[in-house]
Amino acid sequence: MSKQLHDTLHRVTQRVIEKSRDSRSRYLDLIQREGDNQPDRNQVSCSNLAHAYAGALEDQRALTAAKGPNIGIVTSYNDMLSAHQPYGRYPEKLKIYAREVGATAQVAGATPAMCDGVTQGETGMELSLFSRDVIALSTGVALSHAMYDGALMLGICDKIVPGLLIGALRFGHLPAIFVPSGPMPSGISNKQKQETRQLYAEGKVGRAELLASELGSYHSPGTCTFYGTANSNQMMMEMMGLHVPGSAFIQPGTQLRQALDRAAVHRVTEIGMGGDDYRPIGHCVDEKAIINAAVGLLATGGSTNHAIHIPAMARAAGVQLDWTDLSELSSIVPLLARVYPNGSGDVNHFHSAGGMGYIIGELLEAGLAHQDILTVGDSDLARYAQEPGLDGDILTWRAVGPSGDDTMLRPASDPFQPDGGMRLVEGNLGRATFKTSAVSQERYTIEAPCRVFENQADVTAAFKAGELDRDVVVVVRFQGPRANGMPELHSLTPPLAVLQERGYRVALVTDGRMSGASGKVPAAIHCTPEALGGGPLARLRDGDMVKLCANTGALTTAADLSARDAVPDPASHAGFGRELFTMFRAHADGAEQGGSSMLAQAGL
Repeated sequence: MSKQLHDTLHRVTQRVIEKSRDSRSRYLDLIQREGDNQPDRNQVSCSNLAHAYAGALEDQRALTAAKGPNIGIVTSYNDMLSAHQPYGRYPEKLKIYAREVGATAQVAGATPAMCDGVTQGETGMELSLFSRDVIALSTGVALSHAMYDGALMLGICDKIVPGLLIGALRFGHLPAIFVPSGPMPSGISNKQKQETRQLYAEGKVGRAELLASELGSYHSPGTCTFYGTANSNQMMMEMMGLHVPGSAFIQPGTQLRQALDRAAVHRVTEIGMGGDDYRPIGHCVDEKAIINAAVGLLATGGSTNHAIHIPAMARAAGVQLDWTDLSELSSIVPLLARVYPNGSGDVNHFHSAGGMGYIIGELLEAGLAHQDILTVGDSDLARYAQEPGLDGDILTWRAVGPSGDDTMLRPASDPFQPDGGMRLVEGNLGRATFKTSAVSQERYTIEAPCRVFENQADVTAAFKAGELDRDVVVVVRFQGPRANGMPELHSLTPPLAVLQERGYRVALVTDGRMSGASGKVPAAIHCTPEALGGGPLARLRDGDMVKLCANTGALTTAADLSARDAVPDPASHAGFGRELFTMFRAHADGAEQGGSSMLAQAGL
């Protein structure tokens, strides 16, 4: 299926391999040593084993006999987060599936599962990015007991999958499979939801109408159906070959979902060190797999958050990837999908039209993805260009036909755009990410006087006061990892969209994040170096002319920043647990490196 690789894809891949040569070699040496030192449980102290087996109930006899592999389950279950609510009953089911093949399974540990949808615009959002590090640390604790021959990762959303993957990669001698639970059924139309949000921003409807609209969209267990960070995570796990093929967007509670979950358990028992098809996660996630994740992000117009997460996940496997690599890939990867907020249909419609099987098939056929990666499946990435189904009770895979909806999925020969959904912009204001896939081309260049803010609440107040009714570049600074944990600023989207609808030329520049659902307003986000500590944004003043251009990659101001002092750093805030994350903020590196204190301090 795969054709000769595109020259640029090959060149970027080779550059990443060369940049990663030393760090990847150290990583592979590490996991080789860890695998060699994996204790034989028959030689472990009986007291240690008794502690590990005491709660195993019906699996206790099998564990003491050491007749088969023991699988660790790392779960991010909670029932406040709809995407993770289905995981509540998963452990008991997964244990049954393990017994079917002579294996055992134990819940190794749990991680927090924070929902950015709940914390948008609230104080808790300042803990969000660093929850990824906490999740990675929690995964490390879970797997540290050395009782497991493989792992099943139960997680879907924003920082949760990146955190689980970072943690799992530090135990890279073990096989690990990610087990999604799937999206909720579609609710009200995305157009209707968006219209109500804008009407509320304009004061034309009240909270009751807004809440009713939101509940019509987010209404039952399962992942939110828009194509934000959570569903972009699932796309990447398919592109990297870390799911049972085709698992990403099968809804909870269906027979097919159950069959895929069962297959994940059976498969993880087959790819451990004791078998003849050893596929440790540290070998699966290599330079080519990371490139595939980036290509998938670009081809589908995925979440901007992954401009931060992909470099962080890569570092955990000894792979070095930056925004220059991402931008070069974007120049040759066509946009093949339009899923809300970049289109009208949601992920359920996307899956019905051909979904990930269609995307992967098109990318392989165009030479824009690496087929020859080691996946957790029984083949290479070509298997992921098929879609799962059932023949009676038997799980099968079949070829994916042409797009079932050309308003949502198009072939590489006739894409929505000739290039991917993200571009690097840079200049005397720093380096930043511009997501183009939802922005109309006539808005790719915005040049206007700026208005500078230091929090999003002040932006909203200025909007309501009519102070932004003009061409304006809104600058929101001191929102980076070291300043306040780099919260998402998604609540800015409705008022800025209203200004745009009124005919003004509007853009956003910030060292903070936007949501995976960031939309049609031009935005330079994740600006690095951040304002804290004297970055360029700390030298901007109201009225300075700022230019943002996706066409030329410009992020500049005509002002002479070198002649100015930076404004003082704001005081840090305590309360709501923020003080507990002081060490994370103090040691975090830049957004382009992943915004992680944990990885920075570990020397990764």
